[in-house]
Amino acid sequence: MPELPDITVYIEALEARILGETLERLRLASPFLLRTIDPPIAAANGRKVRALRRLGKRIAIGLEDDLWLVLHLMIAGRLHWRERGAKLTRKNTPAAFDFSNGTLVLTEAGSQKRASLHVVSGEENLRALDPGGVEVLSAGLAEFAAALTSANHTLKRALTDPRTFSGIGNAYSDEILHRAQLSPVTLTQKLKPEEIERLYDATKATLTGWVERLRAEAKGGFPEKVTAFREGMSVHGRYGEPCPACSAKVQRIRYAANETNYCARCQTGGRLLADRALSRLLREDWPRTLEELEALPRRAMPG
Repeated sequence: MPELPDITVYIEALEARILGETLERLRLASPFLLRTIDPPIAAANGRKVRALRRLGKRIAIGLEDDLWLVLHLMIAGRLHWRERGAKLTRKNTPAAFDFSNGTLVLTEAGSQKRASLHVVSGEENLRALDPGGVEVLSAGLAEFAAALTSANHTLKRALTDPRTFSGIGNAYSDEILHRAQLSPVTLTQKLKPEEIERLYDATKATLTGWVERLRAEAKGGFPEKVTAFREGMSVHGRYGEPCPACSAKVQRIRYAANETNYCARCQTGGRLLADRALSRLLREDWPRTLEELEALPRRAMPG
């Protein structure tokens, strides 16, 4: 699932191409993509793009008259910039957005179609689609700590809960926890103040570093190689490979459809995370799928 660094670079590429341009036509090949009926999708046609915004892992395209198109790419959705009038195929291309200077094409691999498009009018309806998590890159330590400890969850769950932190998912949470040298199953309300500060610093450094890296890789072009498994990651997707910090083999926790990668030597004092107590903890604290976590209702944060 594209996360904060990927979505940030997508938005920068879109700003360079469609900001100020007119959306001539929005084409749908799959009716399952559209999750709203009012305003009608045809209302977007002929309107200029006035703004682009990230809402967690969603991309919001703001049009004239405060109309918003909100895309959630989920696991397999990806964006591509093509020549104007690019063809749609029903199999894996659910939508295209035609502009005078090119076409933005949405593709979704696989058989489970989970990507979504909402058409909403006004800031209030737009905010309703925002899960409400803290924006870590602009948050101070106190705000970060308050969100982190607002409920007693595992660190993995807290980092990936869109209602707690904005834009962090499975991939970058693994990288953050490795950088912070913290176990993914440590409970948030048992963290010491110095551990919270270490996690805060690691979160900001990891996300900022990957935004810069992906921006450099794109070289001003449209990002076409958006993936959860990237060369240069420390532990995510590297099960069985050597940890870049200590050379121990990267380990993993598998629960339902989720997998978490970690280094036992760097993060858990050498202990492998596999026992009955852990199984109970995961069953109680972790959703079975990322989609379940994304679908949780927004909650009010303390303070």
